[in-house]
Amino acid sequence: MRSRIPVVCADAASSDAGTSGGGSIDSAERNRGGLPMIHYDFHATGLVVFDMLEAYRESIEAAGSIGPTMRLIAACRGVGVPVFYARADHRADGADFARTLADTDGQFRRWGPDNRYRPVPAHASGSPGLSVLAELGPQPGDYDVPKHRWSAFRGTHLELSLRSRDIDTILLVGGSVHVGIAATAYDARDRDFQITIVPECCHGLPDQRAFFMDRVFPRMCNVRTIDEVILGLTPRPDRRLVEEPVAGHRM
Repeated sequence: MRSRIPVVCADAASSDAGTSGGGSIDSAERNRGGLPMIHYDFHATGLVVFDMLEAYRESIEAAGSIGPTMRLIAACRGVGVPVFYARADHRADGADFARTLADTDGQFRRWGPDNRYRPVPAHASGSPGLSVLAELGPQPGDYDVPKHRWSAFRGTHLELSLRSRDIDTILLVGGSVHVGIAATAYDARDRDFQITIVPECCHGLPDQRAFFMDRVFPRMCNVRTIDEVILGLTPRPDRRLVEEPVAGHRM
C-alpha cells in the first residue's frame, strides 16, 4: 500500500523540504547541531517504548528518562500517534531464553564460580517486575508487545501492527541502549522503517549509551532531542500541508 506523506511547504510555490518515511525533513530549519528539522506525519508514525519496566526502574531513574518519556507519550497521544509497549516476557523455566552464551552478564562481569550463569529469568512472565512503569500509564488502545529476544520485531506482532496502520516511521525510546534499542533499531532499519531515537528517553550503561548515540545511531537513523521531536509533532498552522503519494523514502 502506498502511504501519503505530508510535505511541509514554506509557501505554495516552492519547497526545499524532502520526505523521509512518515515525516518531512526541512533543510531550511535546523537544530543547534545543524541537523534538519523533522516534521512527523501523525498518521504514519508510531512510538515504541522498549522495556521501561519495573524490573529496570533503578536504571531508568538513574538515567532520568521517566519524565521525558511521559512528555513524549503525552505529545504522541495528543496528535493520535499510537503507542507500542515492547516488553520482556519469558517462561519461568527459561525454555524460551536465548541459547547463545556470552562471556559476561549484563554488567560485563565474567561468568565463573562467583558469578554463575542462570538459565532461567530473574522475572517470569506475569510477574510485577515485567509490568510497564506505572508513571507511563498504558491505556486502552495501546499495543502490548511481549517479546522473547532483544529486538522488538523478533517473533512478535510489532511489524504486522505497524504495517496494518501504514506506519513507516518509529520513535524509539527505552533501554538498554546497547542491547534492546540497538537490536530493534538495526532490525527496523533492515525492514525499511525510518527511526528517530530520543536520547533523553533512553537508559542503560552511561558509556555505551553515549557511544551509540554519538557514534552508531547517527549513521543508521535520526537522533533528536525530546524538544525537537515534540516540536516535530506539533501541528503547524502557519504552514500549508501539501499531500502527495510516495512509495518508500525521499530525501
